Amino acid sequence: MPARLGVGFRWLLASSWTSNLGDGIAIAAGPLLVASQTGDPLLVAMAALLQWLPPLLFGLFAGALADRMDRRLIVVTVDLIRTAVVVALCLTIVTDSISIAVVLGCLFLLGTAEVFADNSSATLLPMLVHRDDLAIGNARMTMGLVTINQLAGPPLGAAMFAAGMVWPFVGQAVCVLLGAILVSRVVLPPHGRARDERGRMRHDIAEGVRWAWRHPAVRTLLLTIATFNITFGAAWSVLVLYATQRLGLGAIGFGLLTTVSAVGGLLGTAAYGWITRRVSLGNIMRIGLIIETLTHLALALTTSAYVAMAIFFVFGAHAFIWGTTSITVRQRAVPSSLQGRVGSVNQVAVYSGLVVGSGVGGLIAREWGVTAPFWFAFVGSAVFVVLIWRQLRHIAHADAAAAPADA
Repeated sequence: MPARLGVGFRWLLASSWTSNLGDGIAIAAGPLLVASQTGDPLLVAMAALLQWLPPLLFGLFAGALADRMDRRLIVVTVDLIRTAVVVALCLTIVTDSISIAVVLGCLFLLGTAEVFADNSSATLLPMLVHRDDLAIGNARMTMGLVTINQLAGPPLGAAMFAAGMVWPFVGQAVCVLLGAILVSRVVLPPHGRARDERGRMRHDIAEGVRWAWRHPAVRTLLLTIATFNITFGAAWSVLVLYATQRLGLGAIGFGLLTTVSAVGGLLGTAAYGWITRRVSLGNIMRIGLIIETLTHLALALTTSAYVAMAIFFVFGAHAFIWGTTSITVRQRAVPSSLQGRVGSVNQVAVYSGLVVGSGVGGLIAREWGVTAPFWFAFVGSAVFVVLIWRQLRHIAHADAAAAPADA
């Protein structure tokens, strides 16, 4: 954390890492809770869909709101709401009134709250650090995501779930609440619009959509993310069933899959500067798409938990490199006044693919088994790579400094 990034960045980073611990606990505990209530592949996939649907319903509105109002206040308020929902879920578990309907309802409410929290949170970093430091700031934020959310959180959540169904959600509530307290300490420069400067919400949303579509690099990112997440969502929506039924893993073993992926992310963190000095952004994305395509094929073929963990290790490195590059390109390209709206367009692109993919994955798994979504993901990804290959040149020319060496 270089001193030049400032105190505000440290408060934001502390809040992000703390909240990520709570969310990481839920990464394993949430699917395990769903699986404890039903074994129907379609209902399991529905749980993923209900978490991924809210960005489609509220994402564009959340982006416009972030460009109008105090972004820190939005994050704090929504995190308090998230805490209340998780506490309510804990009470249903303690009182033995838990059911699949209650779980699905809570997941939808949490997904809705996260739309506003994630969109507004993503606008804070460009307000706190210099444009030239965005890559290193994003790398530090993503480091917390990898080490805490994906490395430490899932096995901890799985172990807590094994000790008692309610404990991981108690831990999540505490972490999200603490994250809200920490981000409240961030001091932001003036932002948002005065009431007399605000136009119609519909006009604001349309302005953000038009800007994103007319920018070649951002448009290519949106198309790539939306399409590729259909295949990803189909496979990952039934991952808990794949892990338990295909690989023979228990609760803790399922959590370890995400942990191994996070270890791969650490490798991506260490190699990120070296890679971006030697490989163009367009080629980074091309290589990443090939890796993700082959990931689906390898998981469809293997029945070994050890082989699957090796695959998740490589996938984790790819996910970090891809994610850090794409968000940095977008943040550097977008003016501050449009960060919320263009970020929300990106969010809609992400989750539109996941929603479609999860529905398709659940239906395919119910009809042909838990490996069928991975075959669908492999074929779909391979076709898309061929179609998008030339369009990725827009990323290569987006901003030569989008990923500086010290990131």
